[in-house]
Amino acid sequence: MDARPDRALNSDDRFLIGLGAKVRRLRLRRKMSRRALAETSGVSQRYLARLEAGDGNVSINLLRAIAAALEVTSGFLVSDDADSADEAAIVARLYRMAGTEPRSRVREILDHCRYSAQRQQRIALIGLRGAGKSTLGRMLADHMTVPFIELNSEISKASAMKVNDLIALYGRESYRQLERQSVERVASQHSSVVLAVAGGIVAQSETFQLLLERFHTIWLKASPDDHMERVRAQGDFRPMAGNPAAMSELKAILIGRETLYERAGSMIDTSGQALEESFRTLRAAVSRLPLHEDEQKNEWGGW
Repeated sequence: MDARPDRALNSDDRFLIGLGAKVRRLRLRRKMSRRALAETSGVSQRYLARLEAGDGNVSINLLRAIAAALEVTSGFLVSDDADSADEAAIVARLYRMAGTEPRSRVREILDHCRYSAQRQQRIALIGLRGAGKSTLGRMLADHMTVPFIELNSEISKASAMKVNDLIALYGRESYRQLERQSVERVASQHSSVVLAVAGGIVAQSETFQLLLERFHTIWLKASPDDHMERVRAQGDFRPMAGNPAAMSELKAILIGRETLYERAGSMIDTSGQALEESFRTLRAAVSRLPLHEDEQKNEWGGW
């Protein structure tokens, strides 16, 4: 190691000293002698000694050869963050040695980590019609000062037609494809948003999994009577029109989907609650999300 004080070293000197120290640390970690590294890399022991002492003007080709012998990338050797780079090199080496199944599992874990920090700033409300997704969603978005989006509106924009017309003309499969694409688009375009989705999205395994990964999902739960009454209060009498078994069918849907809805990150039971009471409960649930304090202040007005 060069014994000169830091003030006498220029940036190139400091880089070479750091590079030499890293090569030596990696060599010792792998229990390699300098001779063994020289034989494996094809670089002379004399040159390696100078390099480890911070006195080697390394070329790209020699750097690649030394990196390959140490089982790291040349980019790793020149990284400024030595500690993180060391860990990354170890992980990368273990990953290369692993089989297909462990690699797949590692990718799943990394994807989960990548999205978990982001999804807390995106709220998705799920539940059947009449649960309050649109009304409470708009109230929550206004309070958070973030956009409110109804997924069906996004689907209508993408298809240039109403959802009912889309399903009638192209079938439910086309609707489901656009539904997934719209979830991806909203997630990619908005770092903070409140999204209301159709009740049946939970039955589409891939789309629902995408929603769970990219958004913090909240199940707005209500009793069958409340679901039906709220839909009728909106002036929509179709669920009951000419169908005396409508209530029984609604109860069957709720029972059939309950396990899926329970996968949501949070649940708010709005049964028998006034709108303001439900909103206070929803707001409290969102305020408990594991955001950092500075993120809360910046993103959601200092909750």
